[in-house]
Amino acid sequence: MGIRIHKPTSPGRRNSSCSDFAELTPGAKPEKGLLKRQKKKGGRNNQGFITSRHRGGGHKRMYRIVDFRRIKDGIKGTIDSIQYDPNRSARIALVVYADGEKVYILATESMKKGDVLMNGPEAPPTPGNCLPMKNIPPGMDVCCIEMTPGRGAALCRSAGSSAVLMAREGSWAQLQLPSGEVRRVPSQGRATIGKMGNSEHDAVRIGKAGRNRWKGWRPHVRGTAMNPVDHPHGGGEGKTKGGRHPVSPTGKLAKGGFTRRRRKPSNASIIRRRKSVRYGQLKLR
Repeated sequence: MGIRIHKPTSPGRRNSSCSDFAELTPGAKPEKGLLKRQKKKGGRNNQGFITSRHRGGGHKRMYRIVDFRRIKDGIKGTIDSIQYDPNRSARIALVVYADGEKVYILATESMKKGDVLMNGPEAPPTPGNCLPMKNIPPGMDVCCIEMTPGRGAALCRSAGSSAVLMAREGSWAQLQLPSGEVRRVPSQGRATIGKMGNSEHDAVRIGKAGRNRWKGWRPHVRGTAMNPVDHPHGGGEGKTKGGRHPVSPTGKLAKGGFTRRRRKPSNASIIRRRKSVRYGQLKLR
């Protein structure tokens, strides 16, 4: 696992790099029974309105059906291969259980072909195993964390991410998330021991706009380059700086504005807020 720097054979290659894909299993092909077609939406909802700007196009992808719940307890599984997933930044691992069932799971940093994994309360707290947080020793790095028991992994699923299991109190477990936020989740929920793989994903340099178009990202136009009818920063004679604090096209503060509902029920689960940058100053939310 590392970064490969391209030789400057063209302007697009001059400042680009990519993963060396050293952790992938050579010759491994996607499991056909775990593939599903996915339709492109172009950032639009079921009514046809654009809800995510700058999306569209991109390369065709097949969705890999990933087992986020990992509830097959007490049966050992062997990692058949580590594979690339075009739908996420982390790698995925094809696991073959002793009864013959094959599933995809998110690959942690230390996973490799031939490793044996287990799920459930009886599983030892070793990297790659998935077990309830009430059975995980405090102080360990965990990923693929459930916020609701049985619903599947929701936290720390991207490349290189992990949380620290700080303490347990009653039926709750305290986690320190990558953002610095300390949150409590039900200790019955499951988590995977270890850190997510492909930790150098954020060090990859895109190099040219075309690589973002392959991913389905369309060009981002500055608000100051638009007309007043299209954006609050638009209009004016000549080049301007907007004349106000940065806002979204709908007028909401873009830097430091609070977007979380004040009466959201899960606010009670946040023990310590993350640090946020607002108008150039660090401030606890």
